[in-house]
Amino acid sequence: MERRQVLRGTGAAIGGSLLAGCVGGGGESETVTVDYAYYNPVSLVLREKGWLEEAFADTGTDVEWVLSLGSNQANEYAQSGEADVSSTAGIAALMARTNGVPITTPYVYSEPEWTALVTFEETGIESVADLEGRSVAATRGTDPYFFLLQALEDAGLSEADVEVVNLQHPEGQSALVQGQVDAWAGLDPHMAELELEHDGAELFFREPRYNTYGFLNFLDGFLADRTEDARRVIEAYERGREWAIENPEETAGILADASEMSAPVAERVFTRRTDLSQPIPGEPHRELLANLSPILESEGLVTDDADPADNVDELIDSEFASEVV
Repeated sequence: MERRQVLRGTGAAIGGSLLAGCVGGGGESETVTVDYAYYNPVSLVLREKGWLEEAFADTGTDVEWVLSLGSNQANEYAQSGEADVSSTAGIAALMARTNGVPITTPYVYSEPEWTALVTFEETGIESVADLEGRSVAATRGTDPYFFLLQALEDAGLSEADVEVVNLQHPEGQSALVQGQVDAWAGLDPHMAELELEHDGAELFFREPRYNTYGFLNFLDGFLADRTEDARRVIEAYERGREWAIENPEETAGILADASEMSAPVAERVFTRRTDLSQPIPGEPHRELLANLSPILESEGLVTDDADPADNVDELIDSEFASEVV
């Protein structure tokens, strides 16, 4: 019972019991606040090129950027109303929506393979089954965490069979390098850096279908009250997405500069493990989230009376961005 209460508290910190803390755009505003993240290369392109500021140049609206280090932090921005637009993994967005965060996903910023389970050769870990009784760094409320849960389930294990050390992604990487944990549920570009630049680092479990896309989430109030501003954001994202597809080397360079990682690391992340071809959310995304929603309930990450599956359609909007894309 104590473990379940702790997990439920984690979900609440990101998205539960929060209606009083949620605000959604309030009529006219002179600022639009958008996050950027190293796991969202298009956001880095927009920030580098100034195209979002350009999109609002004739309106007198200022653009404010905030850094998200993980889906959990992006959801916290949405919960508090600190960001109108934020970047998360799909399952993290569903968790937040189910717990009452008023967000909608009209745009998919990437289809990545951005997470895997990582260890060092000397740990002797060769499979997920070997994690039983071992420590694993993961950021609760993010795709790597949910990836870990799915991997454990495949191996006939659960979170109770391992020691999950809740660390933000860069800290998880450092903990693994320093031998403070046995494995890490990694996230790019930090994972690719470890893979390429630290001898003995191994991605010992990979499963692309367990990655739940990159969702660009808008506060419901922002979509409803500032529809034209929301459209401008998506138009800028489309400009950035198309440019990134046409200029992969330059995009990798922007990622390298922003994340202070090497060119080979950024190139691996963007050219090998990131797909920008399908920006409109639709049936594949709904099906994936519906299939994963029981995990949110079984691990106590949503409130007792919530039904994540019922929130999938509330979260995903396949129509809003279709006029732009």
